Amino acid sequence: MRLKGKVIIITGSTMGIGKAIARKAVSEGAKVIIHGLEEDLGADVVKELGDKNARLHIEEISADGAAQRLVDLSINSWGRLDAIVNNAALVVPSNIITTDKEFLNRVLEVNTIAPFQLIQAALPYLADSHGAVLNIGSVNAWSGEPNLLAYSISKGALMTMTRNLGDVLIREYGVRVNQINPGWVLTEKEIERKREHGLADNWYEDLPALYAPAGRILWPEEIAAAAIYWLSDESGPISGQVIDLEQYPMIGRNAPKDTSTIPHR
Repeated sequence: MRLKGKVIIITGSTMGIGKAIARKAVSEGAKVIIHGLEEDLGADVVKELGDKNARLHIEEISADGAAQRLVDLSINSWGRLDAIVNNAALVVPSNIITTDKEFLNRVLEVNTIAPFQLIQAALPYLADSHGAVLNIGSVNAWSGEPNLLAYSISKGALMTMTRNLGDVLIREYGVRVNQINPGWVLTEKEIERKREHGLADNWYEDLPALYAPAGRILWPEEIAAAAIYWLSDESGPISGQVIDLEQYPMIGRNAPKDTSTIPHR
């Protein structure tokens, strides 16, 4: 019960990593605000977790006032707010040719600006509870895949914001700000996305060792397990940290240039 008595807002929690974090948080004693765009899926999550443990808010995270409405729901439901998890994001393909100003602005609105606004809205209550912010980034923040340009830019900006606020808010408000950068995770959306890219329905069952040295990619539950540490008091005063959760080193990686990666027959 590492989160006993804590109230946590988790954006993008009707599915995927957000849902896994919500499940794990409730199992550790927390109350959670479930947020997303899929009302039917969100209702299923709340039903699973129980009305005493979860509330549902359906709204586009970048809408005017959305951040304050999430905070208000938390305060009106349980009278406090101890943590926020900025997980909601647009994962959309783009490159230098297909990324125009309007597209880039839209991705930044959801992936970078909306998390900033939620931290702003939540700060007075997080200061009262000496709470925590956990931003869910991506290993793509370090440079990103060739066809994820706008997304990678937005996650790089989120990472800088985490380090900046992590330095300031712990000193001025007693609020910790940290970030997890997941690698390749087997979420519902990722399964659908790769099918749309033309891969077989079971594409995740036989991946090259280059991408999956362990023989598989990460599960949402593994990201959730790590999230609990940063949301709990176990992480103490640690703030401004960005942690990569992948099965190989990201910075400085030099993939093998041999028969394990290069066709030779």
